[in-house]
Amino acid sequence: MNKKEMAHELLIKNNINVSYQRMKIMEYLIGNHNHPTVVDIYNDLKEQIPTFSKATVYNTMKLFEENNLVQSISIKEEEVRFDPDISFHGHFLCKECEKVYDFPVEIKGLKTSFEEEFNVENSYYFLKGFCPECKK
Repeated sequence: MNKKEMAHELLIKNNINVSYQRMKIMEYLIGNHNHPTVVDIYNDLKEQIPTFSKATVYNTMKLFEENNLVQSISIKEEEVRFDPDISFHGHFLCKECEKVYDFPVEIKGLKTSFEEEFNVENSYYFLKGFCPECKK
């Protein structure tokens, strides 16, 4: 199945009205591991979509997040990035090149007293430092 078919199937499966802009954004996100911001998505797709706006991207990403198609990550205070991988995993931000990397996180049998009293729906694991390339 190609990206276009996958994007269409994901939108239909999640009862999201299919539009050209939503299809293009979902196609862009499928297999994309660069954790783009709204501005990144807009800049990368604006040539393909003449009627595109940042507001369209923002609203689409909000809709996708509400439907669990992406997760937003705020690893830097001044920006929100989006990750189409909604499984539990960690994110590492390189303080030099500012790339965000995924890494697996395995937590077995860890339950705090806090979690026994509260209903935790989401948890995030962020690390910051220098990637191997920038560390050189």
